[in-house]
Amino acid sequence: MSSFTFDESRVRKILVCQLRQIGDVILTTPALELLQRRFPAAKIHVLTEKKCLPVLMHNPYVERVWPIDKKALPNLWTELRYYRQIARENFDLVVDFQQLPRCRWVVAFSRAPYRLSYPPAWYKRPLYNIRYEPAKAYAAQQKANLLNPLGITWQGETPKIFLTEEERQNAAIMLKDAGLAPHERLITVDPTHIRATRCWPAEHFAKLLDLVAEHDGSMRFLLLYGPGEEEVVAAVADNMERQDNLLRMERMLTLREMFAVQAKSCLHVGNCSAPRHSAVAVGTPTLTILGA
Repeated sequence: MSSFTFDESRVRKILVCQLRQIGDVILTTPALELLQRRFPAAKIHVLTEKKCLPVLMHNPYVERVWPIDKKALPNLWTELRYYRQIARENFDLVVDFQQLPRCRWVVAFSRAPYRLSYPPAWYKRPLYNIRYEPAKAYAAQQKANLLNPLGITWQGETPKIFLTEEERQNAAIMLKDAGLAPHERLITVDPTHIRATRCWPAEHFAKLLDLVAEHDGSMRFLLLYGPGEEEVVAAVADNMERQDNLLRMERMLTLREMFAVQAKSCLHVGNCSAPRHSAVAVGTPTLTILGA
């Protein structure tokens, strides 16, 4: 299916469903921009998990975010009430990038005249009246390609995270306090991944950083990590010979702090995980070690 005829004047409110993960929500931001450009009078809402909220903060293309907080939805009836509340917004267009059960409940309750997704399994077909198989491409482009039936074509739009000036200034202060000198350059490093087959060994990261520091002593490295990943970054640090080139923070950074610090770096090195995509979204070049 390459096109779909519809009444553009009816598209005044749009719901985009992308529950997880953080990196995938980042990769959805070009689609939000393209939808707003295609339907400039429309209000765009996003359904996502609570942990992904920082990605969409200050995004000018998003009117409202509906967070899924599992702790606040302890049973099915509480969930259904919340999904009905979302549906009462009377969306004209729903774009579902995942077809997860929680997305499907909202789509079913929405009664939106236009409901777009990729070709579903037979039992989900009644939920979507616009079904399209996007061409395989870079993940952000592939998401944007799903919008082709709406007359939308990806033109190289990249993921975007919108930082405030205060966030940028606070990042500069944090880096200075951690010991980054004016003449030094920062490389952020993410050696973590939830899947072992996508996680480059810690000793390899350590050797790579040593080689960089040996080549250019002005390079400083900040190891990024999330909850429960402290052992991974400790293993990288312990295996490094040039430990003086490491920047050490007193605590784990919040997501917004990590985004702002990445915006101050000259390069991000890591596995294929969320920090890779957030680096792209703040305009920082990336070197990614791709796993299985």
